[in-house]
Amino acid sequence: MAPRDPHDRSAPRYSRDLHRRAVVADAHNDLLMAVCARPPQRWGSFFRERWLPQLREGGIDIQVLPVFIDDQYRPEGSLRQTLRMIECAHVLAEANADAVALCLSGSDIDAALATGRIALVLALESAPGIDTSVELLPTLHRLGVRIASIAHWGRTPLADGSREDATGSRLTAPGVRALQEMERLGMLFDISHLSATGVAHVLEIATRPLIATHSCARALRDHHRNLTDDQIRGVAATGGVVCVNFVPDFLTDDQAKVDVDRIVDHIEHVVSLTGPGHVGLGSDFVREIIHDVTPPCCESLDDEDPQFTFPGLEGPAGMPLLTDALVRRGMPEADVLGVLGTNLRRLMTDHMG
Repeated sequence: MAPRDPHDRSAPRYSRDLHRRAVVADAHNDLLMAVCARPPQRWGSFFRERWLPQLREGGIDIQVLPVFIDDQYRPEGSLRQTLRMIECAHVLAEANADAVALCLSGSDIDAALATGRIALVLALESAPGIDTSVELLPTLHRLGVRIASIAHWGRTPLADGSREDATGSRLTAPGVRALQEMERLGMLFDISHLSATGVAHVLEIATRPLIATHSCARALRDHHRNLTDDQIRGVAATGGVVCVNFVPDFLTDDQAKVDVDRIVDHIEHVVSLTGPGHVGLGSDFVREIIHDVTPPCCESLDDEDPQFTFPGLEGPAGMPLLTDALVRRGMPEADVLGVLGTNLRRLMTDHMG
């Protein structure tokens, strides 16, 4: 009997082997919130015990760590908590230096992957600690931040979030300065969560590639958090990447159809608009984070809101399921590799740091 072709897509092990060969990059996992919720002396060990095994099992090679400031810290404690979370990232990286590396540039990412470590990249989500003090961006850049957005659900001093679409607001003057400063520093500007007119404004004035770290396609699910076809094309036109979100509520309004194929639907839609080189993954594993930060940890979440539940893909350990779904859908191998991480890695290597 002739040996089985390892590239035979009908072979049961093909998608698993493909996932193992791929560079898998996730542009949005709030695990830093969960680690930082522990006492500082537990930051390194908690990451190693709770999150590192999941990242390894899921084959994650590049993990963006958003610094998200919960409502309890806003506005007065935002900067303090921002600095605390950044310190947490440094501590967990130093405590697990055999397994992860906090990366400041594409060359740092290359070095981490070459030594079998997971490349961690710091990001700001909505940057409430900045307020209008754009001059703090270089400070945060020195501390390792390489990606930032300037709005979340609501209004910030820099821009409006997508839930404020009705205002029709563009970036404020400090918001424009923030974009310009980020471009000067080599920080990637993240449009996820930004209002529709805010996205239009950014596309009008940006001079460097943009990223949407965790956004789906509005054509498939009409939700204010998702991007229109024109916005998706606009990000691609800058040379940027749209990273598809895994949160079920952004993927479909039919809870009976919550499965991994809905993610593939959105990925394929982005590819149809931009080609295969401008789409990536931004998981936003909400269920796992709620599990880790809801006292008393870690209570059962069996009765949680179904919008947060994604069977089989609740956390990074389930990431191979997505590779299998992309293969089953018939996506070419090179395109699967791009979606899983090559596209995001290229953006970081060429434009970050």
